[in-house]
Amino acid sequence: MSRTVLRPAHPDPRASRATAVAGARARRLVRAVVAGVGTAAALLLLGLLVRDRWDPLVRFDERTVVAATSFAARYPALVRALLDWQWAFEGVHLFVPVAALCLLVWWRTRMTSRTWWALATIATAWAFANLAKEVARRARPVLDDPIDQVRGYSFPSGHAANTAAMATALVVLVWPVLRSRGLRVAAVLGAAALMVLTGLDRVMLGAHFPSDVLAGTVFGVGLVLASYLGYRGWSPPHDDTTEGSTDRTSKETR
Repeated sequence: MSRTVLRPAHPDPRASRATAVAGARARRLVRAVVAGVGTAAALLLLGLLVRDRWDPLVRFDERTVVAATSFAARYPALVRALLDWQWAFEGVHLFVPVAALCLLVWWRTRMTSRTWWALATIATAWAFANLAKEVARRARPVLDDPIDQVRGYSFPSGHAANTAAMATALVVLVWPVLRSRGLRVAAVLGAAALMVLTGLDRVMLGAHFPSDVLAGTVFGVGLVLASYLGYRGWSPPHDDTTEGSTDRTSKETR
């Protein structure tokens, strides 16, 4: 009489790998949604306070703009520097060199999909910031002796939004090739410095209230991070295993 020996079935490693990748993608997509909703909620709250003219915010905004412009007006060299910064960091002037930097990163690393993500996100942030201005329609600061006359609406600051989005996108783009902690810290601090200087420029010229600058910065950083989390959820499996490794740029050929 023959006997049949039943052996335990071994799980298919490919199926296990696919399940793990699907779970990782789902978690990243959930984080992307959470980041997007959190950014939108923060902007909505600030926008409601601006629309309803919440007294503490209005007083802070107006006093800060008056004090900042009064200080800047005493130093003609500072005013010239502020005006030059305003011109250089206007979205239409900033997009071309930032796009060129993205393409330079692609040429050196061949991180194709990551570069396209950065370019698409920067363009989207630019468009959405302009749309948000049309929705909010907040008037710009009115000063007795303005330093510069700026047209358009005030909330959120387009300069702040574009600077935040472009600086954050560039840092995220080059993050895999910054292989030391010092380089990564320097990149983050450099991006933060650009955001702070742009914010100061907008307030000291009297072009925006501080709340406009805060809203623009939150919008730019939040949109880029939410977009990146969504991109990481979509990206192919090998991106999840090679991110941050020393051979990252050679393995990402998309």
